[in-house]
Amino acid sequence: MRKKLLNILFWSVLSAAFIGPGTVTTAAKAGAGYGYGLLWALLFSTVACIVLQEAAARLTLVSGLNLGQAIRRRYRGRSSFLWIVVLVVGAIIVGSAAYETGNILGALAGIRFIIAGPSWLWVLLIALFAAAMLLRRSVRGVAHVLGGLVAVMGVAFFLTAVAVRPDGGALLHGMLVPSLPPGSGLLVLGLIGTTVVPYNLFLGSGMAAGDQSLGEMRFGLSVAVGLGGLISMAVLVAGTAVEGAFTYEGLVQALQNGTGRWAVIIFGTGMLAAGFTSAVTAPLASAVTARSLFHDEQHPAWDEGKKGFIAVWAGVLLTGVLFGLSGVKPVPVIILAQALNGLILPLITLFLFHVVNDRSLMGAQANSRGLNLAMFLVNWVTLTLGLWQLTRVALTLAGSTLPPGNRWLWGIAAVALAVDMMIGGRYMVRGSEGRPMKR
Repeated sequence: MRKKLLNILFWSVLSAAFIGPGTVTTAAKAGAGYGYGLLWALLFSTVACIVLQEAAARLTLVSGLNLGQAIRRRYRGRSSFLWIVVLVVGAIIVGSAAYETGNILGALAGIRFIIAGPSWLWVLLIALFAAAMLLRRSVRGVAHVLGGLVAVMGVAFFLTAVAVRPDGGALLHGMLVPSLPPGSGLLVLGLIGTTVVPYNLFLGSGMAAGDQSLGEMRFGLSVAVGLGGLISMAVLVAGTAVEGAFTYEGLVQALQNGTGRWAVIIFGTGMLAAGFTSAVTAPLASAVTARSLFHDEQHPAWDEGKKGFIAVWAGVLLTGVLFGLSGVKPVPVIILAQALNGLILPLITLFLFHVVNDRSLMGAQANSRGLNLAMFLVNWVTLTLGLWQLTRVALTLAGSTLPPGNRWLWGIAAVALAVDMMIGGRYMVRGSEGRPMKR
């Protein structure tokens, strides 16, 4: 039993990574704007996260290569290799930097509900403690500390949700019956992007190295991510208490009206824990991604604790600090960051899809057709929502808008399906491939 609990605690670093201020803001705003109507998106996201993270971790346990190394070996020697590396690293670092801004701003918002003080001082203290954690050379050690903070955060948000006294029937309906109310597209994309975090696939793959069995990995990862999904749903439920436009102050006021001052302290504690844990994991995941793609015997600078590794996480952390000191409003920045990562997700899923289907790398543990179907559906949904939001933005810039109704959405879904079939349809027809990899 103790080993199982430690395993769950270890994999809770993934929950620490995706339950940041972005999750709190996006989920609470979804609850404030649409009640329980978007709970299905969080359920979908949680299942999708388990499917993709299991594939990334299985890759490392079976092949001994993490996701970045597998991508590098698969495409090395091709004319497109440099572009692929730049695209992957650029997407992850840009996405992480966007997240880090929200992490710092969210942690700042949380601490200001608990203790008064100048914003610049709290931003610098948050960054200082995050840097101290990142300077620890053991990813496993960092994971255990963050796992404990996730437990604190989970209790805080569950208590916050209970204070709202949710309707059980409405909860089940919102969770099991998908709907896309007018104007909810960006939030749905954000809910997916804040749960199935692209950089987490590299972080989870890098963490999987060790003496774990596939069964132990699947158990610990599924429980940890599942609990993270429940925490996200609790945040959405808490958001339903807000009337009018969503703000942190509005959410706290609504909770305070119903339960008193203690709700403010609990929410502030949860927000601070969410911001701090993610302020550590976003830079860490960026550095792990860069190391996995660039590290080899000729480039020791990418080892943990060496200058290349430190430069990446320090750059991401510094981005968050600079925006945190700038005084920008956190809510719109955070929601846009989640949507950006929702757009990046199909790209990273594509590369994962290819490497876990390579039998020369995975052997008998290559994806089954059932797992391929699950990954295919995840990619199709995220690609559809991403293309839909890009279309909306393009039309807005052109001075137009999408017409009412869902005709455009179904058309874009058909385009996304065609793209997805070209990319991975063969894996569901012929199964995994056996082409040898370049080594």
